[in-house]
Amino acid sequence: MKESSPSFAAFFRPASTRKLRTTVQAGFAFFSLYAGYRFYLFYLWAIGERTTYTPRPPSVEGFLPISALVGLKRLVLSGQYDMIHPAGLTIFLAALVIGLLLRKGFCGWICPVGFSSNLAEKAGRKLRLLWQPPVWLDLPLLSLKYLLLFFFLYLIAWQMTLPQIESFHRSPYNIGVDAKMLLFFLEPSGLAAGIMLFLLLISFVIRNFWCRYLCPYGALLGLLALASPFQVKRDRTTCIDCKKCEKTCPASIQITTKSVVRTGECIGCTECVAACPVDGCLSIALPGRRKNPLLLLPGAVVTLYFLFYIAALATGHWHSEVPPEIMAKLYRIIGDLPHP
Repeated sequence: MKESSPSFAAFFRPASTRKLRTTVQAGFAFFSLYAGYRFYLFYLWAIGERTTYTPRPPSVEGFLPISALVGLKRLVLSGQYDMIHPAGLTIFLAALVIGLLLRKGFCGWICPVGFSSNLAEKAGRKLRLLWQPPVWLDLPLLSLKYLLLFFFLYLIAWQMTLPQIESFHRSPYNIGVDAKMLLFFLEPSGLAAGIMLFLLLISFVIRNFWCRYLCPYGALLGLLALASPFQVKRDRTTCIDCKKCEKTCPASIQITTKSVVRTGECIGCTECVAACPVDGCLSIALPGRRKNPLLLLPGAVVTLYFLFYIAALATGHWHSEVPPEIMAKLYRIIGDLPHP
């Protein structure tokens, strides 16, 4: 008897789903590294240490979330798009819309920091270093990223007036802040280096430490995700309480205690659904539909992100209007530029 070929559903086994997410995240992470390398070449040209001109990659502005938040408030108050760091604002808007519609899909499928955390977690698991903090410690630590988020929202979204925003927007500091960011990693202070080393090492012990406890960006997306139409739903009647979903969940959500996962910690990775051994027990659901294709959410995340990029590119909202020569002048005195 001829052996039947494996069904398409076999693709959605836990290992395959995890491998797909790792592959997608790795693609974005390696592109970020490539963009960072290109920006470093541009920086060397700007400060006169390299004669060959390399265009500045706009995507490095994705690492300027404070500037993007200021740019968003300026857009809301004045209707003017940030043309100093337009790519940064575009990426920020894409992440916000993804959070609102597709849970924290930006964190789960795109963010390069999340990819690094995943690699550290896998290494920690192989080395048997992973440790799950008890609830009495986990909950206070979870509040840290929300405190950081409310701090930035208070200073920028609440306190900054439009004249203050315009002053910051046009300041030499804001124009050259991408070089500040580069030097933060290339020439960190002793304190900054110590903090980065601590975050790296602890990520081998506590899974996704930065993402789970400290990232204000993720906290904001998590709050938006509470309104997302996508939900992970659990059928109590068919659940066998094996807890495989909880073991694979990167956000350490107690899925088996819920009928619907509404928490802002869910990153939309879909690994819990793939790990469930009971067909139909866990599903990615939309209002009016109990079950949807497992690839619908990640496919929508990546598609929506690239739609923002294409729209920005087509409408002239991706490349900065600041001439490279102006950036070069500011980069040469970057160490002397005070914060406005």
